[in-house]
Amino acid sequence: MTEEYVIIAENLTKKFGNFTAVDHITFSVRKGEIFGFLGANGAGKTTAMRMLCGLSHPSDGKGIVAGYDILHESEKVKQNIGYMSQKFSLYEDLKVWENLRLYGGIYGMKDKEISIKMDAVLRSIDMQSEKNTMVRDLPLGWKQKLAFTVSIFHNPKIVFLDEPTGGVDPITRRRFWEQIYSAAASGITVFVTTHYMDEAEYCDRVSIMVDGKIKALDSPQELRKKYSASGMDEVFQKLAREATRKGD
Repeated sequence: MTEEYVIIAENLTKKFGNFTAVDHITFSVRKGEIFGFLGANGAGKTTAMRMLCGLSHPSDGKGIVAGYDILHESEKVKQNIGYMSQKFSLYEDLKVWENLRLYGGIYGMKDKEISIKMDAVLRSIDMQSEKNTMVRDLPLGWKQKLAFTVSIFHNPKIVFLDEPTGGVDPITRRRFWEQIYSAAASGITVFVTTHYMDEAEYCDRVSIMVDGKIKALDSPQELRKKYSASGMDEVFQKLAREATRKGD
């Protein structure tokens, strides 16, 4: 059976004047894969993610996301992906259900579809009783859980998570990863950046960027073996030492 790739990058490059932020990176991501995208500050991972999300045009190279060209079909890309950042993207002054309805509408879902799916989704994350709660009144862990749910509410092919667990405790992080596993099991591809190397161990494959280039890409097990490391933190430290630039 032919593998289905939902992200394909070929020599993807982004330059700002004479500075090359992302330097001819090539990789692909399979459907339903949990793909870790790592790199120290200044490595270029945020710039690369912005290109893949259709938010920034590449200077060179090619990118296909969810079947659409990131340069010529960026709006189609945006319609077929979900996105969640460390700062979340919920409206604090709206209720839980209002956030779901708002984002469902933004992603083109019909009112009836939103209503039907909303109750099922809130039950699945044990938040039925918080349906009418203002988001600002939710505990941080619940906000995070809701933000992820909102990002995949429209059933996107891919969800991009940009350091989504920053600032939360280890137990909450682990519960969040249970949501990620569930999404991947349903066929949604998860593309995640993180500074927590224990989270890198949860990924199917991991890419590590250094100075705009991909220096390593494989499963955590193979990377530990290749670099004679006890964990992904040691792998990352060995590669990060090669970095020459600072700041993204």
